[in-house]
Parts: sequence; structure tokens; C-alpha cells
Amino acid sequence: MTNNDILRSVRYMLDLSDAKMVDIFALAESEVPLADVQAWLKKEDDAAYRPCPDVLMGYFLNGLIFYRRGKSEDAPAPSIERKMNNNIFIKKLRIAFALKTTDIPEVLKKANFNVSQAEIGAIFRKPDHKNYRECGDQILRNFLKGLSLIHRPASGKPAQKS
Repeated sequence: MTNNDILRSVRYMLDLSDAKMVDIFALAESEVPLADVQAWLKKEDDAAYRPCPDVLMGYFLNGLIFYRRGKSEDAPAPSIERKMNNNIFIKKLRIAFALKTTDIPEVLKKANFNVSQAEIGAIFRKPDHKNYRECGDQILRNFLKGLSLIHRPASGKPAQKS
């Protein structure tokens, strides 16, 4: 999946305005113009479309963590990756939505996609670990779909936190 696909998915899932997207970047101390965010949210066939750079996607995901969970003065800010991949995306989204690794299969089940806990565990390992596994687009796409079903149910209103 592209950075732009993930930006569009998160925007839809949380029903965020373009201005709120800019605010989320700012939470991670990245000043991004509204025009850039709007260009990143366009579809690929639109003349105004521009790809979102990896480093700025890293700032957005860190900002999303702060937006969803708050900024802790005690904990160090998450690192900004220069090169993004699906494993980093799913890790940062897991943190932003306060999910445990054991919650991921349940989120995927919401999207009618079954994955074993062992497969999920392999995705969260370090790349040099013998059981490390790259997260494929299908898993990430279904994870985003499952999160959308949880946070933006069919009624169109976000689910109430219990």
C-alpha cells in the first residue's frame, strides 16, 4: 500500500477534516501546508495528486499516536523512520489505537480475514529475527478495513468508547 492509501484510510476511519490532518502532523512537530495534505489525499488519476514522502508519513503516524493517546512528557517520542514499510505502518497503527498484538487477529476478523497469532507475532519481530515476516498489502488493507468497521460503524457515526 502507498502512504497516500493509508492517509486516505485513516482520514475516512476517523472522519478527519483536512485541517485536522494538518494538526496531526503538527503534533509530531512537522509543519505541513494544507495544500500538500490535500494533494496527498487525491486519487492517483487526479492531476493535483502528489505522493506523500516516507519521512512525512512517519511524522503523520507519530502525530496520530499523540492525537489518539496523548503526548507523554515521560516517554520519548517515537522515532521517525526514513523508509516506511507495511510492518512499520501496522506497528504504529497498533500503538495509535492502543491495541495489543493479541488484538490484531480480532481486528482482521472484523474484515473477514483470518490470520493466526503466530503470523501476527512474526510481523512485529525485528527484521533480523529468524521468524520475521514482512506484512503484505492484503494484511494491512484488511487491518485498516477492520479498524474502520470498529471506529466507523455502518451508521456512519464513530463507535462510542466504553
